[in-house]
Amino acid sequence: MAPLAESARPSVSNTKVAAQAESHVEVEEVLDPELQKYLDTNPKQGLSKEEAEKRLLHFGRNEMTDKKVNPILKFLSFFGGSVSILLEIATIISAVAGDYTDFGILIFVLIVNACIGFIEESKAENALDALKNTLALNSRVWRDGRITEIPSAILVPGDVIILRIGDIIPADCRLLGLDASGEPSSGSLQIDQSALTGESLPVTKGKDGTAYSSSIVKQGQMLAIVTKTGPHTYIGRAAQLISLTNEQGHFQKIVNSIGNFLIGITIVMVLIILIYKTAGLKESFMTALKQVVVLTVAAIPIGLPTVMSVTMAVGAKQLATKQVIVKRLTSIEELASVSILCSDKTGTLTLNELTLDKPFLAYKQSTSENPKGCGQQYTNDDLLLNAFFASEPGAQDAIELAVRRASLSTVDVLKQMNQNHSIDVPGFKITSFTPFNPVAKYTEATVKNLQTGATFRCIKGAPHVITHMAGGHSLADIAVQEFALRGLRALGVARTTDEKMEQFDVIGMISLLDPPRPDSAATISRCKDLGVSVKMITGDQLIIAKEVAQRLGMPRTILDATRLSDPSLSEKQLIERVEKADGFAQVIPEHKFRVVELLQKKGYLVGMTGDGVNDAPALKKANVGIAVHGCTDAARSAADIVLLSAGLSTIVDGILCSRAIFQRMRSYAVYRITSTIHFLIFFFITILAWNFSIPDILIIMIAVLNDVATLVISVDNTKTSTKPDKWRLGQLLTLSLVLGLLLVGISFAHFFVARDVFLLPIEQVQTVMYLQISSCPHFVIFSTRLPSWFWENTPSFTFLFAVLSTQVFAMFLSIFGVPFLQIASMSAGPGVVPSSACRCLCLIFLDLVKVLIIRHWSFELTAQLCPTPTRREKLRQRQASRQVQERVERSVGKVRTVVNVVSAAAALQGNVNRERLPNDSSDMV
Repeated sequence: MAPLAESARPSVSNTKVAAQAESHVEVEEVLDPELQKYLDTNPKQGLSKEEAEKRLLHFGRNEMTDKKVNPILKFLSFFGGSVSILLEIATIISAVAGDYTDFGILIFVLIVNACIGFIEESKAENALDALKNTLALNSRVWRDGRITEIPSAILVPGDVIILRIGDIIPADCRLLGLDASGEPSSGSLQIDQSALTGESLPVTKGKDGTAYSSSIVKQGQMLAIVTKTGPHTYIGRAAQLISLTNEQGHFQKIVNSIGNFLIGITIVMVLIILIYKTAGLKESFMTALKQVVVLTVAAIPIGLPTVMSVTMAVGAKQLATKQVIVKRLTSIEELASVSILCSDKTGTLTLNELTLDKPFLAYKQSTSENPKGCGQQYTNDDLLLNAFFASEPGAQDAIELAVRRASLSTVDVLKQMNQNHSIDVPGFKITSFTPFNPVAKYTEATVKNLQTGATFRCIKGAPHVITHMAGGHSLADIAVQEFALRGLRALGVARTTDEKMEQFDVIGMISLLDPPRPDSAATISRCKDLGVSVKMITGDQLIIAKEVAQRLGMPRTILDATRLSDPSLSEKQLIERVEKADGFAQVIPEHKFRVVELLQKKGYLVGMTGDGVNDAPALKKANVGIAVHGCTDAARSAADIVLLSAGLSTIVDGILCSRAIFQRMRSYAVYRITSTIHFLIFFFITILAWNFSIPDILIIMIAVLNDVATLVISVDNTKTSTKPDKWRLGQLLTLSLVLGLLLVGISFAHFFVARDVFLLPIEQVQTVMYLQISSCPHFVIFSTRLPSWFWENTPSFTFLFAVLSTQVFAMFLSIFGVPFLQIASMSAGPGVVPSSACRCLCLIFLDLVKVLIIRHWSFELTAQLCPTPTRREKLRQRQASRQVQERVERSVGKVRTVVNVVSAAAALQGNVNRERLPNDSSDMV
C-alpha cells in the first residue's frame, strides 16, 4: 500500500478519532438513591447470611418472572372469536332441534380448531424460559468473610462476587478494581457483551465500570459488587419487553375480517328467512330454525382457517428443505407481505469475527545494516510476520486470534510452520515474550534470526504507543485517523533496527474489521429487487455502521439510535426519521423495539433478524421475527422463523416461497367468499319467493366436498409477485361480491330453464341445482388462482385431479340418483351437456370480469369509494409525491433536450469540419 499523502490528512484530531474508534455502546447505569445504601459492603467480608436473606426477601430472587396462564383457561380461550361463537350457537341449536348429525360435526370442528391453535401457541411462548437459561447457574461470592459458591438465583444487591475468565456474569454489577483477595489491582476485564448490545468486539472495563448480566468475561479477574438483579437488570428489561408483546398477528386479523364479513351477511339473511317462515305460522319455529341452521353452517367459512393452515403447513415443509424452520405457521403469510427487513449487523450481515483489512505499510529507515534501506517499503509479509512474533500463543483474545489466523494463512514461512504442526517459526527463535497489559498497551517479543544470528525486538499494540516508541511517524498517524473515520480498528507493529535493540522502526498499521458475509451484499440486492427494503441495526459505532453499509452496497444514511429518544420530536416526526433511515447505530434493545414499533405504526409489515438476547424483544414485536444461524436460545424462542444456514441468503428463498403460499391462500379466500355470497343470495331469494331449497344433506355435501377438494390448493402451481403481497380487502371483497352476483344470475338461469323450459318435477330441479351450485362455483377457483388470465399458469396435476374428481362424483350422483341422499336421478342430456358447457363459458366470462376489476382497481378508487381520514392522508401524500416526481421528470426532460441540441450542434459542426478536410491524406503533408 502506498503511503498516504499529506493532503489526505483529515481535519479531525487524532485523539478524538481514536477515542471514537475505541468507544463502545454503554447503557446508562441509573441507580436509585435508595439503592446506594446497599452498596457499601466491605469487599473482604461480603454480606452476612442474615443480611443476605433479608435483602432476598426485599428484592426477590435473581431470575426472570413471568405470569403463568392456566393451561385449561388458555385452551378454552381458543373457543372465542366470531366464527367460533357462531358455530357454538349453531351447535346448541342443532342439539335443541335434535339434529345430532350436524351437532357431532360442529363439535368435532370446534375441538380440532382449538387443539391446533393451542399447540401452535404453546410452541411459540417460551422466550422468557430461554432468557432464564442465559443466566449463570452458580457464582463465587464473599459471604461472612469467606469465599463461597452459591446459586446465582439468590444473589442480592450488595453481594461481592468474583468474576474470572469464562464466567457468565450473573447480575448487573459494578467493578471494584480489586483482585480476588480484595487487594487493589490496575487490571481490567475484557467482556463480550455482543449478545446484549450487538457490538462486534469485546469491551475493556476497569474500576467503576458496569458489567451486565449474561455477558461473558473473556480476559482478566476482578471483584464486583452486585447492583441490580432479576427483572431490574439490563437483560431483565428485555424480558419485560417480550412479555408485553402479545399483539394479534396480521394473518389472524385478515382471517377475522373475512370471517366477520361473511358472518355478517349470513346472520342478516338467515334472520330474515327465519322471520318470514315463522310469520303467520307458515312453518313451526323448530322446523324453520333447523333449516336456517343448516344454511348457516354451510355458509360459515369453517373451512377457511383449516384450508389456510394446511396450505401454510405444506409451505413450512418446503421451507424446511431449504434450511428455514417455521415455528409459527401464520408467519409464512406475513413474510410475503413484509416490505421492510430490519437486520442485525453483527453475526447476521457480518461474520462476527475480526479479520484483517487492507493495511498501511511504512517505508524502511536507513540503518547500519542496510544503509540504502530508506525508501524501500515494508511488505505485507513483513508486517504479519513481526505481528505474529508479538502475538501471545493460545490467547483467546479476538484481536490476537485474528492476527495469528491471518499470519498463518498468508506468510510462507508460517504456512510451513502450520503444515509441520510446529510451535517454532522456521529460522527464528523467540527468546522472550511480554504479554499485553492495560498500562503499557502493547505486547513485545525478542526474536533471534538463526541464519544471521541477529536479535531484534518486535512490538504490537495501540497505534499511538507504537509510533511514540518509534519517535513519531506522521504518515502512520494519518493512516490511523483514516482507519478510524472508516470504523476500522488500528493496530501498530514495529521492530528494532539497531544492534542495541533500542531504535524502533514502524513497519505498518494493521486494520481490523468484522467483515460482511460473502453473500450479504447479493442478498440485500435480491431483497431490493423483490421490493423489500433492508435496514441495518447495530450496537456498533456510527462510523463502523457506515463502513459496513458501504461494503454491502447499501446507502450510508445511518441514524444514531440515541436520536430516537429526542423529546423535541413528535411521534410523527420520529416515524418519518425512521422511515428515511437506512440503518441505526449504537442501539440497545429498547431502540430496536422502538424502530419496529414506529414502522408498524406507519403501516409497514416489518421483519426483524437477529441472533442475540438484545434482539429478542424486537424479534417478538416484529410481524416476522427471524433468528439467524448460531443464535442464542432467547432469540430462537422469540422468533417465528429460524435459519439453520449462516447468513441471510435463505431469507430470499423464504420470501419467494411465502409469496407463492400467499397467492394460494388469496385464491382460496376469493373462491370461498364468492361461493358463500352466491350460495346465500340464491337461496335467500328462492326461499322467500318460491319456498324453494334443496335437501339439508345436499347443502352439507356441497360445503364439505368443495372445501375438502380445495385443500389440495396447497400443492398447486402459482406465480410469485415481484413486490410484497397485500390482501387489499377492499379489492378482494368487491371482486368476490361481483363474481358471486354473476354466479347468482347463472344459477337462476339454470333454475328457470330446468323448471320452465324442461318442465322438470321439483325433485329433479333440486338435483339440477345441486349439481350446478356444486360445480359451477367450484370452477371459479381456476380463475381466482391467478390475478391474471387463467391460462397463463397451468394448475398442478394433483389440484386438477382433485377438483375434477369431485365434479365427476357429483355428476354421477345426479345422473343415477341416490335415494337415501334425496338425490333424484335425471337423464344425461339435461345433466351433462348443459352443465359442462356452462362451466367452460362461466370460467371464460368470470375470468374476463376478474382481470378487468384487478387492472382498474387502485388505492385511489378505494379512497374515493370508502374514504377514511387515514386513506385521505395517504392519498394526499401520494398525490404530492407524484407531483414532485412529475416536476423532476419535466426538469430532467428539459436538461435532456438541451443536451440533445448541444450534441446535435456539435455533431453538425464536426460534419462541417470533416467536409473541409482534403480527400487525399497526401494533401495534408
